[in-house]
Amino acid sequence: METKNLPFSSLPPPWNHILPNVALIMVWGMLFGLVFLLRSFFLLLFLTFVFSAIQANGVNRLEKYIRKRLVRVFVVAAIFLTVLSMTFVFLVPKVKVQTELFINQFSSYLVRVDQEILELSIKYPVINEIFPKLVVEEVENNQEVKKKNLGYSPTRSMLQQLLKIGEESGGIENINYLLSRLGNIGGKIATVTSTFLLSILFSFLIVLDLPRLAASVRELEYTKLRFVYLSVADEIRDFSRVLGRALEAQLLVAIVNSILTAIGITLLGIGQHVAFLSVIVFFCSFIPVIGVIISSVPICLVALQVSGIQTMLLAVLLITVIHLIEGYILNPRIYGSYMRINPVIILIILTVGGKLFGFWGLLLGVPFCTYLFGHAIRIKNGKDLTSTN
Repeated sequence: METKNLPFSSLPPPWNHILPNVALIMVWGMLFGLVFLLRSFFLLLFLTFVFSAIQANGVNRLEKYIRKRLVRVFVVAAIFLTVLSMTFVFLVPKVKVQTELFINQFSSYLVRVDQEILELSIKYPVINEIFPKLVVEEVENNQEVKKKNLGYSPTRSMLQQLLKIGEESGGIENINYLLSRLGNIGGKIATVTSTFLLSILFSFLIVLDLPRLAASVRELEYTKLRFVYLSVADEIRDFSRVLGRALEAQLLVAIVNSILTAIGITLLGIGQHVAFLSVIVFFCSFIPVIGVIISSVPICLVALQVSGIQTMLLAVLLITVIHLIEGYILNPRIYGSYMRINPVIILIILTVGGKLFGFWGLLLGVPFCTYLFGHAIRIKNGKDLTSTN
């Protein structure tokens, strides 16, 4: 942004430098304040942005095949609605049933993990040092070994540690309460359906009238809001492009990951949970690094419960292979050199973003930091963007 275009450029030094910076801070403060006030509508705004970006890109790519823009908009909208409708009809009911089944059987998954830990503790006594409360009694009778766990669940203990739930505060009861809340996943899905449908409608209207909307926004440069427009327009446009490209690329990665996971799960013999596990992989694919760990847990639990530890190890191998395909084949081809960040930095961003902003910090933290350090604070052409030269 050049100060010669701003109303402060005619002031004598140093005010021609100080006042634009103060006003710029005020403008961005007002913008973030507006976002904070609209936080309850953030899901609607985010979905509208995502759907608009997808449809707008589709409209632009069809330009060389269909010259009339109005026809392109309706063709893309029809394809988009068809895909979403087929997903809802064939996938959502199965996901709902399988998710509720997973939640209801979660306690049995934990019991199975405890049993495996007990068996390993007999073969490898060092495990008793990791879980000091674990008490194991061996009783040999007709060449059979009976294991006895005296009221202690190492798996629940680890889960309590992860969830920051202490035993003194009724940890097991809190876990059961958490599971009961998660068991109402069907109600939660129904709650966001209206937001989802509204975002589809808004995105279609935005794409349909996008040229005139863009022209109306540009006209703000010739109004009394000129300084506000010049202060934030370029940055918002650049961030929208960065975020749109990042989400589009990650969407392709998520789809491929989900398809490969569904095929692998079916081959492992746990296909009765394929819809639920594939959806978990799809959504976790939007969270770098940590998403792989989160999506691996339910896959391993189901594999262990259904077919034993051998199948669980095969599931770990499957996840590793898919992750290698993503890291060395998909990401280089889809992202190229774009958004290549050191994994350690990604973990720091996710930790800070998740702590401060929860789910949205995990989802948007990496694209935001990519924009911040790759675009917003960079000096272009060797000169500061606010330079008067």
